[in-house]
Amino acid sequence: MSIWWSLHLRREAASVPLARRLFLGTMETAGVDPDVSYELSVALTEACANAVEHGGGPAAGRASEAYRVTAFLDGETCRIEVADAGPGFPGTPAPAPAARPDAESGRGLRLIEELSDHVQFGRSGRGGAVVSFDKILKWKDSPSLLMA
Repeated sequence: MSIWWSLHLRREAASVPLARRLFLGTMETAGVDPDVSYELSVALTEACANAVEHGGGPAAGRASEAYRVTAFLDGETCRIEVADAGPGFPGTPAPAPAARPDAESGRGLRLIEELSDHVQFGRSGRGGAVVSFDKILKWKDSPSLLMA
């Protein structure tokens, strides 16, 4: 099965649970194991929250007011990309910036790494940040699509 969707969202806190609910609904409909769906949804939530908080560009304009979420379910893998117009990650492509355990920020990037099989931090074509992560999927015994 292949599913692809992309959202163009405003950099507002309310967009984060919207992206998460749409993602979880897609995973449920596709018949993905709920534990895998949950782990990816937490990683997605962290990436979206970072885009909302840090994703504004230096110039005021529409590009800095929005961010993009794209999800690909292709065969046995789910890949998620969250791109914004923010300053990006220093020194990318590279591992995520290190976060101290007592730090107020940076822990979400580590969480994304822990919940995913592969993560890449980079810059978008617009000069902003892109976080891409993927995970091998497990399936429920009877996918919802077959039951509909």
